[in-house]
Amino acid sequence: MAIRLKTRQDIEKMRAAGRIVHEVLQHCRGMCKPGVTTREIDEEAYRLFTSRGARGLFKNYPTYRPGEGFPSNLCISVNEVVVHGIAGDLVVKDGDIVGIDCGVQLDGWCGDSATTVMVGNVRPEVRKLCEVTEHVLELAVANIRPGRRWSQVARLMQTYAEQAGMSVVRDFVGHGIGQQMHEDPKVPNFVGRELLRHDIELREGVVLAVEPMLNLGSADVITLADGWTVLTVDRQPSAHYEHTIAVTDTGAEVLTDGR
Repeated sequence: MAIRLKTRQDIEKMRAAGRIVHEVLQHCRGMCKPGVTTREIDEEAYRLFTSRGARGLFKNYPTYRPGEGFPSNLCISVNEVVVHGIAGDLVVKDGDIVGIDCGVQLDGWCGDSATTVMVGNVRPEVRKLCEVTEHVLELAVANIRPGRRWSQVARLMQTYAEQAGMSVVRDFVGHGIGQQMHEDPKVPNFVGRELLRHDIELREGVVLAVEPMLNLGSADVITLADGWTVLTVDRQPSAHYEHTIAVTDTGAEVLTDGR
């Protein structure tokens, strides 16, 4: 692994990108009401972040050639869709949960964040899923500090999720981020053999996109024939939250919280 440490100046540039991501997600949250289509949300997000001078990181990823790669500006993942949901004609309904993932690049630096929106009368067990997933991300932020290993943080995240009765998705994990959306290292939300073999030392200047994904049922997932859309294998709901987080000399600094 080649983890590139970021300077204070780099981090402030990433914060500028993160502010735009936060603004987009807040705007999309306000749009997530019964009757709206995921395409309408996606198109409005594109209008907003381009008006701020940013470039979207998802459309046509990974080739960035028109007509290739991911077809939407956002990943919009509804109910049993875990990640990489493609915007389209799907109409949001009362009781849905809508995962919205946004990444942009501004002046050469990236910000990446996700939230899950509860629409109207969400079932209590699904509401709990969202609340637990969001708390898992908050737990990571509270426990990131120099001198720790990522496995220590991941163990806290996994333990809290599983004790709350949720399963932790293994197939998709967080990542380093900087001038590219995906940099080293891989950042799992659980402790496995690969992490223990290649643990991450948290040092000042490390910047991570931490993104817990929890399922109400099985942790297992499948990918549809479109090559992108990831569903829970048992069609139970899934929740996803993410922040871009810098390790500072005293702890963690969230770069996508709008500050």
